[in-house]
Amino acid sequence: MRYELLLQAAEPGAPYAADRVKERLSSRGLTFAPDGSAVWRLKQGEVEVRPLNEGGQQVATELRVPLSDKTALMSELLTEATGVAEEAQVRLFDPQLSRGVSFRDEGAVTDQFHRSARYAGEMLGVSEALPASFAAEEPGLKAGTKVLLGVIALIALVLFLADRIAR
Repeated sequence: MRYELLLQAAEPGAPYAADRVKERLSSRGLTFAPDGSAVWRLKQGEVEVRPLNEGGQQVATELRVPLSDKTALMSELLTEATGVAEEAQVRLFDPQLSRGVSFRDEGAVTDQFHRSARYAGEMLGVSEALPASFAAEEPGLKAGTKVLLGVIALIALVLFLADRIAR
């Protein structure tokens, strides 16, 4: 399983500038196979790059990141892919969030990446994502605990007021 980002036309319905994107990616050291796929070697790991075709035409370029408990590769990819998108005048789209993204959306993208990895590890048994399912819970009280404490405080307040009124 992988987390995907798409490089696609800046405007819906506009033709996708696949050649410009491929040129920008090639300038970053990617070597494309005859089928249009490549491996993007970043400092934090490797990203699979593939053309996305519909009806025999390329409509986007997929950037596929393996799911894991580490978000450093996703953060690095987001920064690099934003640069490619700006240079090629296309948009970077996150299908999981259903919106365009840039390096400024790092928090939202990495949070969704981590949720996807956690789900893949817990529910689907994806071996690469298993460590994410054992990651520590976010700090702070859970919602159920807060409600229970609120109910206890309310009962204590009612008993205190009842005792004061009875005297």
